[in-house]
Amino acid sequence: MKVIYNDGHVAECPEEEQLHVIRHTAAHIMAQAIKRLWPHADFAYGPANERGFYYDVDLGDTKLTDEDLQAIEAEMKKIVKENLPIKSFILPREEAIKLMEDRKESYKVEHIGDLPEDAVISFYQQGEYIDMCTGPHLTYTKALKAFKITGQSGAYWKADKNNKMLTRVNGTAFATQEELEKYLQELAEAEQRDHRKIGREMGLFMTDNLVGRGLPMFLPKGYTLWQELEEYIKEKERRLDYQHVMTPCVGTVDLYKTSGHWDHYKENMFPAMEVEGEAFVLRPMNCPHHMRIYANKPHSYRDLPLRIGEIAHDFRFEASGTLKGIERARHFCQNDAHLFVTPEQIKDEVSAVCDLIFEAYRDFKITDYRCVLSLRDPADTQKYHPDDEMWEKAESALREVMIDLGLDFTEEIGEAAFYGPKLDVNVKPAVGGEYTLSTCQLDFCLPAKFELTYVDKDGTEKTPVVLHRAILGSLDRFMAYLIEETKGKFPVWLAPLQVKVLPVSDKTLDYSKAIYEKLMDLGIRVELDDRNEKVGYKIREAQQVDRVPYMLVLGPQESEANTVAVRSRDTGETETMSFEAFVEKITKEIKDRA
Repeated sequence: MKVIYNDGHVAECPEEEQLHVIRHTAAHIMAQAIKRLWPHADFAYGPANERGFYYDVDLGDTKLTDEDLQAIEAEMKKIVKENLPIKSFILPREEAIKLMEDRKESYKVEHIGDLPEDAVISFYQQGEYIDMCTGPHLTYTKALKAFKITGQSGAYWKADKNNKMLTRVNGTAFATQEELEKYLQELAEAEQRDHRKIGREMGLFMTDNLVGRGLPMFLPKGYTLWQELEEYIKEKERRLDYQHVMTPCVGTVDLYKTSGHWDHYKENMFPAMEVEGEAFVLRPMNCPHHMRIYANKPHSYRDLPLRIGEIAHDFRFEASGTLKGIERARHFCQNDAHLFVTPEQIKDEVSAVCDLIFEAYRDFKITDYRCVLSLRDPADTQKYHPDDEMWEKAESALREVMIDLGLDFTEEIGEAAFYGPKLDVNVKPAVGGEYTLSTCQLDFCLPAKFELTYVDKDGTEKTPVVLHRAILGSLDRFMAYLIEETKGKFPVWLAPLQVKVLPVSDKTLDYSKAIYEKLMDLGIRVELDDRNEKVGYKIREAQQVDRVPYMLVLGPQESEANTVAVRSRDTGETETMSFEAFVEKITKEIKDRA
């Protein structure tokens, strides 16, 4: 595959770069199509990425519809068919600015101003369209064989929420139509698994613009699921001598100045609120509160390790374009804990945290994950707490522990918390890219900032080390993960609704009510569907929409024999058994968390 570089020479493209070049060219062709359809369009950035490409564009008051996206794709096909040659050229800075000004490309002009004085400013042209770009690109538009516009979203100029919100048009491109079709099938599967779609169908959670974007509200069934997850992890933590607390959702600005979050994390926090001369913020994390709980009374080495846990409500200001249901929101609840330990206890406590993480993964059948040692970027002095000795000590300690535990891990620079390195466990979900689910962070920094101490065996005061850890991450994101992995078909113990009782007709309604009440008395989550609908319709709704593990279809035969016809959601098969046998079966599955 031949490509043209920004200095004008044409050469064969290395195989590993070909997909990037294809997608980068597609972004330019898409921009040309948009410009033809909306001549006032003012373009910002338009890169290729691992999922395709996008272009951020200022369309003024124009709001794109689905029909507009189809029109963009149709215009792209015309441009490809025209087989326009793609050429490159380089201009001096002043000429480059004038060219962009003449073409009313204000964002490109600003971008040039951000470039170093000695930067090479190159352009690519196809037909009437000219774009500032470093390349390389395909040599003709017809070389773009397979592409698709996939949607739109919002994006701030330069990813700064203080700047204007632009329209981001997304697409993807591949070398062949076969590869594109395969990808589109994966997208269709992702849409079917999307936790927002399933959550809406099952009535698990909702969002409301009047309440606020990124502030999901859990409905009764969703909150039932949430509570089951909460009790699951708290039960395991209690067995490991965790002490659970409850702390407020706000804190003073001084609290976060002390911790360092105000300097290192302020852009992700909601603005401060002034009340009676004091400034408060919605908390983005819980560690400062837990530090103050530790400082509430003196401690001896005999008190350590001290494990403080909380299912805590946190708030972070996420850009609206990044919000995604309960997977990424502005309010979420962390399965958080802070372990105050002596240096000698680090290895055992990290080991116990890892054991808990992987025990939970076994329980939820999570097998596709990898461990990452997240380190600071020494070149980024602004992002991290400035103490080289502390960082070397903390990173070496955590690396040594992970090696001793026999963990298979990779190291990633620049992914540490501002106060210390961390072990991240990244999961690969059924759809989409991987993300961090569980974490264990080693912190020598915050205990010193809050002047925490304990009296050691020799009678001297020493500073504890803190492990920040989250097993299920946030319950919200973990729920989103489970929804997409299971397509909403939760195991019986976790299912918001475990049984639906379906009377075949009014003749068996009394028997159905009796069965329903007995199940209620046993603490089983059950509903009686006594609507005047055909039983086939009720079964399909219970199985495909509500995704109920068991349906009890009760007709005259079951009523006379005092039995239940048990239909399984997972197999679609029906088995008749005594009511007592069914109770024994389902209560065992719930107890065993099968």
